[in-house]
Amino acid sequence: MANELSSKKSLAAGGLAGLTSSVMLQPFDLLKTRLQQQKQHNLNYNTTLVKEIRKLKNFKELWRGVLPSCLRTSMGSAIYLTLLLKSRFYLSSFKIDSTVLPSSSILPKLSHLQNLSVGFVVRAIAGYITMPITIIKTRYESNIYSYNSMYESVEGIYFDGKNSPGTIRNFFKGSLVTLSRDCPYAGLYVLFYEWFKTDLYRIASRSHQDHLKGGVTNSASAVLAASLATTITAPFDAIKTRMQLSSTHASISQTMKILVSEPGGMRNLFKGLSLRLSRKGLSAGISWCIYEELLKRL
Repeated sequence: MANELSSKKSLAAGGLAGLTSSVMLQPFDLLKTRLQQQKQHNLNYNTTLVKEIRKLKNFKELWRGVLPSCLRTSMGSAIYLTLLLKSRFYLSSFKIDSTVLPSSSILPKLSHLQNLSVGFVVRAIAGYITMPITIIKTRYESNIYSYNSMYESVEGIYFDGKNSPGTIRNFFKGSLVTLSRDCPYAGLYVLFYEWFKTDLYRIASRSHQDHLKGGVTNSASAVLAASLATTITAPFDAIKTRMQLSSTHASISQTMKILVSEPGGMRNLFKGLSLRLSRKGLSAGISWCIYEELLKRL
C-alpha cells in the first residue's frame, strides 16, 4: 500500500485541501489577529468583535491577506501532509502486528506515541520552511501595517524598525514560539484525530450509508481533534501574534509578561480563542476530509 500513495498525489491533495480551507476561512484568521494585537482588554468580547468588524472598509477586507494565507496554507499543508504520510508508512513498516482493523482511512495505523511524535517532528520541519510567509500573513492581517503588495510587505519586514540595515532574521521572528504552538498542536492533533477516527468509525459502521461513512467520520474526527489541540496550545498563539507584530525583539517570557500585565491578565493568553477554535475546527474538517478522499481517488 505504501507504493500506491505517491508523493505527487499527496502534495496535490494536501495543497488543494489547504488552499480550499484558507480561502473559505480567511475572515476568522483576520479577526483573530486584530483581536490579539489589542493591548487593552474588553470584558465584552462580542462588543469588541463587532467593533473590529465595523472598522473594516468593506466586506472584501475580511479577506485581506488571503494571498499570503493561501501560499502559506497550501504550501504548508502539502509539505506537512506529504512528510506525515511518508513518515507514517516508514514507521508502520516496523510494526510486527499486521492486523488490519476496519477504518475510514487508507493511511497506516500507528501507536498513540508514534502519532504524537511524528506529528510533532513533521510540523517543526514544515513550520520552519514556511515561517517567512507566516510573518507576511500576520502583518498583512493586522491593521498596524498598511501593506499594499507582497513586495512592500517583504521590504517592510526586511527593513523592520527605524534606521535598520535590514536582516533576513526578521522573517523568522517569533519562530520559536510559533513552533512551540504548532508542534505540540500537530502532535496532539494527530493523536486525537486517529483516536476519534477509530471510535467514530465503529459508531458510523452501524449506519447503512456506506458512501457517507468515511467522509463524515474523518470530518467529525478532525473537528474534535482540532478543538482539543487548539485549546491546549492557545497561549502560544497569543504570544506568537504579539511577537510578530512588534518591532522590538522581546523574548517569549518577556512577551508573556507584557500580555499578562495588561488589563485582562491571564485571559489575554486566550484572546481570540473562540475564533481560532472556529477556524481550526472548520479548517481541519474541510482539509482532512478533502485530503483523505482525494488520496482514495487520485
